[in-house]
Order: sequence, then structure tokens, then C-alpha cells
Amino acid sequence: MAEPILVAQSKEQIFLLPRMANRHGLIAGATGTGKTVTLQTLAENFSARGVPVFMADVKGDLAGMSQIGGNNPKVVERAKELKIADFKGEACPVVFWDVFGEQGHPVRATVSEMGPLLLGRLLELNDTQEGVLNMVFKIADERGLLLLDLKDLRSMLRYVADNADQFKTQYGNVSAASAGAIQRSLLTLESQGADKFFGEPALNLDDLIQTQGSKGVINILAADKLMQQSPKVYATFLLWMLSELFENLPEIGDPEKPKLVFFFDEAHLLFTDIAPSVKQKIEQMVRLIRSKGVGVYFVSQNPLDIPDVVLGQLGNRAQHALRAFTPADQKNVKAAARTFRQNPALKLETVLTELAVGEALVSMLDENGSPQIVERAKVLPPRSQIGAITPEQRKQIISESVLSGHYEKAVDRESAYEKLQARAGEKAETAGAPPVAAGASATEATQPSLLEEALGTATAAFQPTIGPRGGVHDSLATSMAKSAMRAASSQIGRQLVRGILGGILGGGGRR
Repeated sequence: MAEPILVAQSKEQIFLLPRMANRHGLIAGATGTGKTVTLQTLAENFSARGVPVFMADVKGDLAGMSQIGGNNPKVVERAKELKIADFKGEACPVVFWDVFGEQGHPVRATVSEMGPLLLGRLLELNDTQEGVLNMVFKIADERGLLLLDLKDLRSMLRYVADNADQFKTQYGNVSAASAGAIQRSLLTLESQGADKFFGEPALNLDDLIQTQGSKGVINILAADKLMQQSPKVYATFLLWMLSELFENLPEIGDPEKPKLVFFFDEAHLLFTDIAPSVKQKIEQMVRLIRSKGVGVYFVSQNPLDIPDVVLGQLGNRAQHALRAFTPADQKNVKAAARTFRQNPALKLETVLTELAVGEALVSMLDENGSPQIVERAKVLPPRSQIGAITPEQRKQIISESVLSGHYEKAVDRESAYEKLQARAGEKAETAGAPPVAAGASATEATQPSLLEEALGTATAAFQPTIGPRGGVHDSLATSMAKSAMRAASSQIGRQLVRGILGGILGGGGRR
């Protein structure tokens, strides 16, 4: 059994039980109240117990986990205050990732892996446009056209729009306006640098679930630039990772410790302007992913940023101070206080506004899975370095990683773009004039053969003529043919009528 994690200390020590860690959690509090340090303390303790971790570094100050810490004066003071006898600095095994490939190994996904649901959210499409996007994915699947990067998707959109009549009966209408709107959204996405995210080699989730020695690897996504350029890309990317873990990891029930712990920083971005279908998907994942050994910890400024259905699934909580400067803030404080299992000795609404930096209202799940009574406590300091590292230190860690060189070079194999380009080329060749045979002169090539002349003469006899006022008249051959048909039909008609009437009247005929 994994050793319990000492999280904070009040009158008594407060532990997080590893076998309850996949019941998810919440770290909340206003800016500057100590959320990042709490996150760092939890992450390095999971790592120490052999549990891999994934987190996004939105401010650039989590990279210090790769370095030995413990020498910060405030950290030393807190360790003495909490009487931690064996406290010493330790570093964690870290792998850096970066969508832009600048501060870590490039991390990519294919357009097909992202899927129309998440991509529609990313592109901010309306219902009609989402329907067209779903149609494009369906047609691509049925025709074996791989959607790997954004140029594949653009080519596929153009192909479907150009052949809308062909797909109308089976899939419905494809308006040029909807296709154009999606194309414009894709251009906006590219301008934000998201084109670097789509492609191959795609991220292998097994590379996130690694250990070094007895410690779990801490995967840190450099997200400061991504957050500045496109917060929605950041949130959708993390949501995609969660969905991939949910879809691909096997069911393992409730293990003694998690297989992976996933920290979702700036969680309010995930639920901003969210479509009902996406919200439903998130709620389903949070509810069911724990059976796959994954613990999800949301980090946000206010617990009310998280929908109630999701918030109810977050059993392990550390709530730092909240501000109450306005009536709206005071209302939020009251609502946040009601989310805990109440402690008769604490007036939570007041305590929430009085907590010092590094203090929190802490409630963890007990061995039966029930929330413990909330306590006001001081969070333990981390043993790794607090704050950023130098570019040289980061570069060295990246170069020494076992993944170095694996994701750095993008691969552009044959996919929808190349195949549709080839088809367009073949179509253009087919529509052109036939080539002149080698060795034939230009005069020979242009002179018709005797057979062609004969066929041309016969064909001309059936060509209609145009009168002086534009009227269309039958050709000589056509007129002769119609006359013959009328004569034949009249003769045959008379014979048929005679036969039918004779049968009806029962005429035995003349003998």
C-alpha cells in the first residue's frame, strides 16, 4: 500500500490517501494565495510514490520542480513551524512539452484524433457549421482520406463544397457560406499558431505514463505563450488529452494509487462559453475516468467556476483565501463555504476571507470515500525549487530526455491533401486534348482518317439545322426516319386494332 501523502497540518496532520486520489480534487483560491505551491506539493508527493503527473505551467514557475529546492527562507521557516524533522530539498524527474516546440518536446495531435466535436468548439462554429464539419469527417472516413493536419481539413472542405450535389441526397445540403465560414475560422486558428499542434508524430499517451527509478515522471506543458495567444486552444488541448486518456486506457477499478494524476490549471477556461454537448462529455469523463486510474485535479480561482455536476465529483479539496470586496464576491464566498462538510468550530464564510498565504480550508476523503470535516490548515512546503529555471537548465533537461529527437521532426505523410491534389491533377489531364504520338508530324496529327471522314459525314446527316430566326429543324436523315416510323406504326397499329377488336367481338372471320 502506498504511503499516505501529508498535505497540510492543523491541530492534527491531514493526509491524502493514494487509493482515494483518483476520486479527483480541487485547488481553489484568489491570485497570490498559494494555489501553485499547493499544486507543487501534491505533484511531487505523487511523483515520490511512483505516480506520473501531467500539469500545465501557465506562468512559467513550475519548471523549478526539476531542481533541488528547500533553501528558500520562507520554505525553511514553514518546515520548522510544522516541525518536519526530515525536511530536505529534492528534485523531481521532469519532461517538458510545448505545443510550439520551443520550451519542450513538440506535442501534436491529428485532426482526426481531435474530432469534430472538440474542433467545432475550438473554431466557435454554430449548429449548421458543426453539421457540415461532421459531414466532412464522415465523408473523409468513408473514402479513406486521412485528416492529419489543417491543410488536409481545408482540402477536404473544398472537395465537399465543390461536389455538394453529389453528397446532397445522402448527407444533406452543404452551403458555400458554411464551408467558407469554417475556412475563415481555420485561418484564424492558424494565425494563433494552432497549426503547429496538428500533425504527426502525434503524442503517444504512454509517454506520459513513465517512471524513472521509483519516481513518477512529472510532465510539464509550457503553456504561458499558448495562454497568451489562444486560451481556448489551451483549454481544448487539455480537454482532448483527457478524452484520449478516457478512450484509450483500460478499466482497472480502484487501484492502490493512481496510474496518472492530471492537474487542470485555469480550469474556468474549460467551462467558458461551453456547448451543452461538450459539457456533457466533460461530466461523463470526470465521472468515469477514475475507474481507469486517472485522478483529475482542477485548479481555479473560485470553486463556482466549476459546474455543480463536476464539482460534486471532486472529493479532495484545498480552498485558499477568497476576496470579498463587492456584493458579488460576498455571495461567492457564501456559496463556496457551503461546498464543504461543515465544521461547527469554524465560521467558514469569515475564515475564507481571513486565510493567510499558504493557509487553506482542507478536506480530504477518508478510507471509506467520505469527505472529512473541513479544517483550517497550513499547507506543507514543497521540497523542489519554487519558481522558474534558466533557459540553459531547461535546454539541458530537454536534450537529456529519453524522448529527445522523437517528436522534434514533423512528418507529413500522404493524406487527404495529397490524394485530393492527385485526383485534381488526373481530372485536369483527362479533360485535356489527347497527346500526339511520338514521331508523328503536326500535319499528320491534324489530318482526319478516312474512317473519321465517313463517320463525320454520317453524323452530319443527323445534325439539326438552324433556321434564319433561330428555330431548330430536324435534319434530312431525321425527317426521313420519322416519316418511316410513322408509316410503319400506322400499318402495325391498324393490324393490332383489327386483331384486338376481332377477339372482343368474337368474329370468326370469313371462311
